[in-house]
Amino acid sequence: MAKRDFYEILGLAKNATDDEIKKAYRKLAMKHHPDRNPDSKGAEEKFKEVKEAYEMLSDPQKREAYDRYGHAGVDPNMGGGGGGAGAGGFADAFGDIFGDIFGGGGGGRGRSSGPQVYRGADLRYNLEITLEQAAHGFDTTIRVPSWDECDTCHGSGAKPGTSPTTCGTCGGHGQVRMQQGFFSIQQTCPKCHGSGKVIPEPCPTCAGAGRLKRNKTLEVKIPEGIDDGMRIRSSGNGEPGMNGGPPGDLYVEIHIKQHEVFQRDGDDLHCEMPISFAKAALGGEIEAPTLSGKASFTIPEGTQSGKTFRLRGKGIKGVRSGYAGDLFCHVVVETPVKLTERQKDLLREFEKLTNEGGAKHSPQTKTWKDKVKEFFE
Repeated sequence: MAKRDFYEILGLAKNATDDEIKKAYRKLAMKHHPDRNPDSKGAEEKFKEVKEAYEMLSDPQKREAYDRYGHAGVDPNMGGGGGGAGAGGFADAFGDIFGDIFGGGGGGRGRSSGPQVYRGADLRYNLEITLEQAAHGFDTTIRVPSWDECDTCHGSGAKPGTSPTTCGTCGGHGQVRMQQGFFSIQQTCPKCHGSGKVIPEPCPTCAGAGRLKRNKTLEVKIPEGIDDGMRIRSSGNGEPGMNGGPPGDLYVEIHIKQHEVFQRDGDDLHCEMPISFAKAALGGEIEAPTLSGKASFTIPEGTQSGKTFRLRGKGIKGVRSGYAGDLFCHVVVETPVKLTERQKDLLREFEKLTNEGGAKHSPQTKTWKDKVKEFFE
């Protein structure tokens, strides 16, 4: 009986792509697999037919021979390319799905049969610094947990005089394959946890870990302008890897203490400056604090409470900035307290003279009174 065309079996055109071939095979293999059709005699034959078509068309060389010579090009009895599992197969077509889920590391072919190698976990270290330190930068040292090779077993994890043995569950591969229906799933060996070795007699010092936890001191350079929440990476100073894997990284996360004078907003600084009633009324020069000393500026006569003055370049030069931010001084006129009788008399006289002068001395009060009057009328 003549064989059906492989493209016809998969329901594809001859110019179908590799992805289209694989998708068609998955769909038909799931539909006709004997495990899903235990009472159908024809399902097994159809499954074999679909499998053969996929094995031929998924191999570039076999597909080329089939396209040129038909079945004669791939029939081993006629000197063609040969059958067998080829480059495809059910596990290959479905392996990339389950490999991603169970850590198989790719498709059904070419998987590593050795112990699984794992990168060490990253660590975080919270470092609290002052605003001045953040602005100017500084060098410091920190102590972080570290793992050192056990001096007793020299890293083997086995009691002196003994040695680790090959895991009997996975045969030293670090992985086991489980069959679930028609799916073959590869996963880390539950006995040796991927190392491929078991330790019959653990080292009494490290309890079989092969390493001991200790603290180590690291030097950290804090760049000037660093901001709250930023992180500095120290490569290779995280937890060590498993089975020869690379270590993780250490991330130093910056937290800036609240400052008594300044509030930071990006590269800008803000501060409140109390000034006397007389200074606000008469104007004049005042001194403002900055992170690098004092700065003077002049306020005009009649300065009102809440007025903001901007001092350019007196903020912080950020890590990624080419120039420093600004300092914003928010003026707060302070009402005098605990006055003497003399001071009170002078203020009463001042109040009388101000009222006699009319609205020109208190324009905001005049405007406010006019609005209130209009409201009630």
